[in-house]
Amino acid sequence: MRINLPDPQRFANILQAITGYELKILPTGVTTDSRECRPGDLFIAITGDQTDGHNYLMQVERAGSSAALVSEVNSALPNYPQIVVDDPVHLLGVIANRWRASFQRPVIAITGTNGKTTTKDLLVHILSFSRKVHATSGNYNTSIGLPLTLLTLTTKDEISILEMGANQPGDIALLANLAHPTHGLITNVAPAHLAGFGSVEEVARTKGELFQALTEGTAFVNRDDSLVARIAIPGDKITFGFQPDCDFSAALQHAEDGAVLLSINNNVLITGSRNHTFAKNVLAATAIAISLGETWETVQNQLNTFKPPPGRCIVAKFGEITVIDDTYNANLVSVSAALDYLHDFNTTGRHILVFGDMFELGEESQSLHAQVGKKASTTGLDAVFTVGQDSYYTASALSGINYHQHFNTKSDLTTSLQEFLKPGDIVLFKGSRGMAMETIIAELRGF
Repeated sequence: MRINLPDPQRFANILQAITGYELKILPTGVTTDSRECRPGDLFIAITGDQTDGHNYLMQVERAGSSAALVSEVNSALPNYPQIVVDDPVHLLGVIANRWRASFQRPVIAITGTNGKTTTKDLLVHILSFSRKVHATSGNYNTSIGLPLTLLTLTTKDEISILEMGANQPGDIALLANLAHPTHGLITNVAPAHLAGFGSVEEVARTKGELFQALTEGTAFVNRDDSLVARIAIPGDKITFGFQPDCDFSAALQHAEDGAVLLSINNNVLITGSRNHTFAKNVLAATAIAISLGETWETVQNQLNTFKPPPGRCIVAKFGEITVIDDTYNANLVSVSAALDYLHDFNTTGRHILVFGDMFELGEESQSLHAQVGKKASTTGLDAVFTVGQDSYYTASALSGINYHQHFNTKSDLTTSLQEFLKPGDIVLFKGSRGMAMETIIAELRGF
């Protein structure tokens, strides 16, 4: 991970105030990856499970790094500035927290099991119509990425929108303490990262740490999610959902082409998508945008030009084959929603699911994969192709489907799928990020 520093002098001043170390050369960037190091960067030496940044100090010194934040000195580099601290990652967070504290700006934090990136990107797109928006980029939403994101906040930014990810208890509390959000949204809570959390109830507690941090802020509460709706709110709250007593009450309608029309407080928004999950993202983003003073007209205009992030139910045509690329990640809730989305497509051909393993589900993995198979059996599929280890239990739970086959490798699946497809077919690709199911789609291009 790497960022450019918008104000090197301010950063150096904060670093000196915390550590007492005066940098001789002002850093122009901060990096945690020796391969991304540029001249002038401050290198953060992180000791991780797979690698140790201290092993790459010579490389970053040769690359022109101005200094390094380390927990132990490399004595072979006596002329290279090395700032010794107990925990470089913790100190990075302390610096970012000081940086954030110098800005009196609205900071909107978004977390949740599904939809946080799409909701964040949509909200950024809407609010960017009338103001300068600072936001999380890519996967910079962790204990390392979020501090780097905060360090890119400038005096020109009028609002900050931060995505917060979590895979173990306490993660959201840590990030909220760093960012001091003024507003918070939890999109939903579902079984994911159970290897780290242990249970969906622990997922809810961890996500709920965001609302607990908003003692003087505003929580946007998804009333349709029972686990989110039960989280205690210490500050103000604004509710949204498909219920009549919400502050932002929505109802679904459909255009003649099947696209979703979203009626919110009697204001109809054309989503331009058949995806009901995307409509939920629109509802959440709209609730925040309208609450912050945007107009319904602006929301609609920005919806018209919004492009969802890659791998989130992107529909494409490969000749006479329709492909739904929903490969960014997968858990039980997102797979179920994607299957409903596939079911709603009218086609002269067949409805086909290509499904890869869902990761980090711990002891519940086999059961949750089997539940995908049971769900798939109820959605009118013509064929299912599965690949991986635990997706075997998905295949075993299938019933009433004309054709299904399990594969140990993606290459074998791809070969069989290419032989199976016919004009008019529509194919949904779904799996966890580590499965990289998009590589199968890439093999189908030009099919």
